[in-house]
Parts: sequence; C-alpha cells; structure tokens
Amino acid sequence: MPWSSQHLSWLKDTGRVLHTADGKDVSIFEFAHSPDPRILSKWAKHFRNHYCFDNKIDDLRRGTGLSRCDYLTNLKFPHVRERPGPSVRAGDFGEILVADFVQYMLNYTVPRTRYLDKIRRNQSPEGIDVIGFLQADPKPSPQDELITFEVKCALASASTTTLQRAVNDSCKDFNLRKAESLNAIKQRLMMQSEENAGMIAVVERFQNKTDRPYNEISGAAAVHSEHTYSDEVVTSADAGSHPNQENLFLVLIRGNELMALVHELYRTAANEA
Repeated sequence: MPWSSQHLSWLKDTGRVLHTADGKDVSIFEFAHSPDPRILSKWAKHFRNHYCFDNKIDDLRRGTGLSRCDYLTNLKFPHVRERPGPSVRAGDFGEILVADFVQYMLNYTVPRTRYLDKIRRNQSPEGIDVIGFLQADPKPSPQDELITFEVKCALASASTTTLQRAVNDSCKDFNLRKAESLNAIKQRLMMQSEENAGMIAVVERFQNKTDRPYNEISGAAAVHSEHTYSDEVVTSADAGSHPNQENLFLVLIRGNELMALVHELYRTAANEA
C-alpha cells in the first residue's frame, strides 16, 4: 500500500489551549519534523499517491515523452515558483497533513480522492478539504460520526486570518457543501476501481442524514510556520456564528520552516517515483 503514517510521529499535542474571541478552545500542535531520509521517503510516496497512484504513472505519462519525475513535476504537482503554484503547494500540504491527523490520530476513515482528477495543477480543488467517517459497525447507528475540516495555511508569509477563514468555510460545509462533496468522493471512487466498493458503501451511509441519522463534527484548522504565526491568529478569530456550535473542533498546527519542507517533500516525491 502507498500510505504511511510515520511522519505523524513528528506531530505533537503541546497541551496548550488558546481561546478564540468568543471563548472557543483551540488545541495547539507542534509539527517537530527532523531530517530523517527514511521517513521522508515513505512520506513522499504517501504524498505522491494523492495526486497519481504509482501503478498509474506509466500509463498516464505515455505519449508525453516525459520521465516519471518530469511528468509529476510538469503536469501533476503545483509549480514550485510560478504563482499561484507555491500557495497551492502549501494549501495541499496542509490539507493532506490534516487528513492524516484525522485518520491516524483521531481514527476516522478518510477517503483519498481529492487531488487525483485535478485539471489545473496550480488550482486548489473545490469542495470540503477533509472528510472522515467513524462507524463502530457496518450497520448504520445514530452514534456514527462524520467529521469535516477546512484548512488554511500561512507557511511563507505572516497572516492572522487563517483560522477565521477556516471557520468561515466550515460554516459553508455544514449547510451547503456536504452533499456535493460526498457525491464527488463517491464518483471518484466508482471511476477508480471496483475494489472501492467497501469505501463507497461507507460514503453512502452518510449521504442521507434524515433517514440515517449520525453525529456531525465540524473542524477548522490553521497551519503555520513558526515565523508566520502569532497568538492573534487564534485570539482574533470568532466562531460564535458557526451553525454547529456544540460539535466544533478547532486546531492550530505550527512547525519550523514548513515551506522549505513542502518543497523538499514534492522534490522527493517526484525524484523517487
């Protein structure tokens, strides 16, 4: 399997909790990455397969005259310098990191389909950033959970609005985007392989909340490099108008020089394809 969670050994709960302007708790995590080539290689493979499954690269590059590395660099991955490529890289990185957090640390099932059918590599996909499912039993139960996360990143330049923008988009997820995003996941799974039948059944379980009730958790995450962060990111945010007040999960992830790490991750993902 292409997936790996070893890089999450670097993601630590600091135990620190800050509060938004309206008093909501925000958990602070540190992404204390280190230069470990073994973990980076496994992570790069995991990361690459979000854009293009390894067993499909040769078929997809056929006719282009490009090597695997050049195909990924020139046609699949956001551009390293040409705007808005770097900001799209940062956004995709943050979304995938939060998806890993939701799957491997919170133990939800998270479909990995969001980036596979990108038409414009320098454009972020539409729809909910991260969706996860939690079921104790295949038979639907009102105790089942669906979690959604919106993710905003500031890895190169300082910003104090990341968490607020994530909260604002999370409001839209709860009322407007959920049905379309679930349908998009299901469509992609159906187009990929008949082996996805199990995951398709999981998605279908959450497509009709009226007839098959479940709990819904709304998440908003901000991802920052150390030099782009200040506590104002949290303290200036206001989630008081969110429609899912009782089930709101706010997270902030900080790490050192994350933009440099992002570029190294994409470089390794292409070179080791």
